[in-house]
Amino acid sequence: MDTGSETGSGGDPGRRGRFFDDLAGVAGGAFSVAAGLRAEVEAMARSQLEMLVQRLDLVKREDLDAALEVARRAREESSALAERVAALEAKLGESGPKVEPVPKGAPPVVEPDSTESGTPRPGPLPEQDIG
Repeated sequence: MDTGSETGSGGDPGRRGRFFDDLAGVAGGAFSVAAGLRAEVEAMARSQLEMLVQRLDLVKREDLDAALEVARRAREESSALAERVAALEAKLGESGPKVEPVPKGAPPVVEPDSTESGTPRPGPLPEQDIG
């Protein structure tokens, strides 16, 4: 006959322990699958983001920092050269030849070297009065 100990207390205590152990194992497996899935989703998202960045032709931070450093050095060198030119102009004073300043944005004037290609180039044509 039934004494009531099994039905009232919920069954065999060893059986209950195995049930919770099995439940914990299933939950642990589910968490490891979820963690693996999360890592895979993060990798896919990172890959998609990198492709988007490449398509947008964005610059990496290291490259931007390097370009900014080059620009900073160029500004420093330019100001140092401007100071040297000013000192040389002051040293020359008014005795030096007058040179007109080049307007900002104007293309540089490059005079060809006559010995550059090995053959002399003709000079400018003299003005002729046609009349």
